[in-house]
Amino acid sequence: MYCTLQVTLAGEVNPLSQYLENIKEIDAEARRAPAWALLELMRGGKWTIERATKLAGDVLAKRWPGQLQGVRLRTNPFLWCDYLPRERPMYRLTQRFDFSAAHRLHNDRLDDATNVEMFGKCNNPAGHGHNYQFDVTLAGEPDESGRLISRDRFCEIVQRLVIDRFDHKHLNVQTSEFRDTIPSVENIAAVIYRLLKSELPTLHSVRVWETEKTSAEYREP
Repeated sequence: MYCTLQVTLAGEVNPLSQYLENIKEIDAEARRAPAWALLELMRGGKWTIERATKLAGDVLAKRWPGQLQGVRLRTNPFLWCDYLPRERPMYRLTQRFDFSAAHRLHNDRLDDATNVEMFGKCNNPAGHGHNYQFDVTLAGEPDESGRLISRDRFCEIVQRLVIDRFDHKHLNVQTSEFRDTIPSVENIAAVIYRLLKSELPTLHSVRVWETEKTSAEYREP
């Protein structure tokens, strides 16, 4: 199983070493303490990413009380779970999805020259395409099965409400959501959030990646 553990600490640096904590010590502790506990979960047939993250977080919180800010466990590049001590007993589960679509950035309330000045090449009347990636984050307490939601149901909801709706479409022309709304990455994140919220009551946030360098996150209070 692919598995990485990310540990975040906060606090004041040691006046002698000028370290918050020696990186070698963090690495050794993150490998040693949770590893045996996670192995027992697998052997006992009780593995879920939520249970594993809780277990790793609880172990490391004892090692760094007050300093541990979060633990992130990834079981593959597209699925991860976050343990944040300040949010316990809630956990955050994130899965990454993708779709390809075209869009044009254009505001009908502005004249053509102003649109070109504001949006540049992105105002091309023919539009242009992106391979969008988007992260859907849930936050809540795992149920008796040790999950926030079944993976099959999670994927089915996102596929039906988002991917089937937007994949290989011209967003301005072929979707009602962006007929009168500029499909900027900010607005795409907000629209996806609102589409999913109806069937994912534990939805925390949606982050949309337009390129490797550009993303926008949307969430509601």
